[in-house]
Amino acid sequence: MNTSHRFCGNQQLIGWIGSLGLALWLVTTPVLAQRKRDKAEPATDKPSSGSTTTVRMEEETLFAEGMRYLMTDEPTKAIAQFSKVLQKNPSNAAAQYSTANALLKSGKTAEAIPFAAKAYALDNTNKFYALLLAEIYVKQKRYGEAEDLYESLLKKGTENAEYGVELAAIYLFDDKPDKALDAYNRVERELGMNEEITRQKQRIYLKQNKIDKAIEEAEKLVASEPGDPDYLLEGAELLIANDRSDQAITWIDRALKLNADLPQAHVLLADIYRKKGDMARVSKELNQVFANPNLEAGLKARILSSYVGMTGENPNARQDALKLAQDLAKAHPNDPKSQVMVADLLMQQGKKTEARDAYAKAARLDGSVYEVWGALLQLDGELNQVDSLLVHSEKALEVFPTQGLFWYSNGSANLYKRKYQQAIDALEESQKLLAATANNELKKGIQAQLGDAYNGLGEYAKSDEAYEAVLKVDPLNDHVLNNYSYFLSLRKENLPRAIQLAQKLVERHPTNATYLDTYAWVLYVSKDYAKARQYLEKALADPAGASGTIIEHYGDVLFQLGQADKALEQWKRAKAKGGAGPDIDKKIATGKL
Repeated sequence: MNTSHRFCGNQQLIGWIGSLGLALWLVTTPVLAQRKRDKAEPATDKPSSGSTTTVRMEEETLFAEGMRYLMTDEPTKAIAQFSKVLQKNPSNAAAQYSTANALLKSGKTAEAIPFAAKAYALDNTNKFYALLLAEIYVKQKRYGEAEDLYESLLKKGTENAEYGVELAAIYLFDDKPDKALDAYNRVERELGMNEEITRQKQRIYLKQNKIDKAIEEAEKLVASEPGDPDYLLEGAELLIANDRSDQAITWIDRALKLNADLPQAHVLLADIYRKKGDMARVSKELNQVFANPNLEAGLKARILSSYVGMTGENPNARQDALKLAQDLAKAHPNDPKSQVMVADLLMQQGKKTEARDAYAKAARLDGSVYEVWGALLQLDGELNQVDSLLVHSEKALEVFPTQGLFWYSNGSANLYKRKYQQAIDALEESQKLLAATANNELKKGIQAQLGDAYNGLGEYAKSDEAYEAVLKVDPLNDHVLNNYSYFLSLRKENLPRAIQLAQKLVERHPTNATYLDTYAWVLYVSKDYAKARQYLEKALADPAGASGTIIEHYGDVLFQLGQADKALEQWKRAKAKGGAGPDIDKKIATGKL
């Protein structure tokens, strides 16, 4: 883009944009100003002249030493040297100025004001003194005094015109937007149009809801570079944002006449026609983008992502976006961004299985994206694809070995596969890495699964400790209430505690067949067969929840109650249902436990 129209004062402009860059101090200027006054003094042949020269040399030596400290970022030592100069000569403007500067660098803004003000009072023709004092006033939010200094500076000649930019910035801080606009206009009259000034004026006009004025500024940018379509597209975006879509189409068409190969132009048109409900035109515009052989696949994916962000909750638009993404992925099968785009859109539409496959392909193409692995592992878990969860978590950990969530996924998969030691190793690593997380649910989940894994490995003390740690912070944790009570009953240990936990569980979930079976089994082990039968019959009341395990348990209870024939009948039902224990055939063959 041609920048020949920019004026030479960009240093001040950029300084304002960053942090009001008002601190302009030059080492030599104040000193030279002082020396000029010395040279202007009438020559004298009085004997004291040698003494005067010696004093002046001492001052200059002290001043130079102070400047050396200031330049080596030792402002405290610099202040000490400048103070010695001022003790000898309080009218030394350069020393006053430099003291203020050193105090400012030390963060002592309020203390710097008297020195900066004194320097300016001693020599109000030195613009650096004025600039430093103005900077301090701005830091103190004494905007009016800073404005007066800049106004005075601007009146001294056009060579200071560029400082109008900083004056405008102060007016904005002082909530005087109209005066800021006047200051910007003054700079432009003296130095010509400047892109950054034009953009700042646009912001002010938009904040004032003066849309036409903001558009006028956009037209100035276009006129400054009539062969550059970028300004036309920026103007079109401004028009779209302010509900002037028809006018925006005209600007976009002008840009396309300058360069027909502008993907952003077609995306903007697609958004306009989407709002108008013309989805056929939307597809046409986006297809022109994706049919462009000069655009690399990653850029096309970003453009499509931008369009997806515009579609909102419109189901038709989302479906069209998915079709475009799938076509893009098909045309560029080795581009991971396209695969991620397809996966994201499939997720939005609830197509989890297809989304998981797309994320898996994206991860194979580029395994460096944390979010892709995170989405893939989450879907593996939700879809109960344990083998995939195990494989994918191991691959994710190769790239991200310090991610606690990935270790958690790996531990969960190993636990499900009954690889207890591997599960413990992974879950303990996850626990260590996620110790600082605020996600208490996740912490409880890790601890609960450690309880399961330790139990599977036969480390019952550690298992009980893990379960109790969860119950201490969450006494109604269903997973722990169920597993802990059941495992205690299998071990025939601490049965009163097992009954207490299981009873609490069924009180919370009186119709849950699995939890009713757990409580019944704890009662069975405690030899309370009549009560166990009562809860098993509640579990069997819903045929859909009646598993082979529950039916087998019911047969065991009936046998203990002396109803062997009915027990045999239930055992046969359990075998037919599937899911019964390894001794079911023996029970049926012998008619006994």
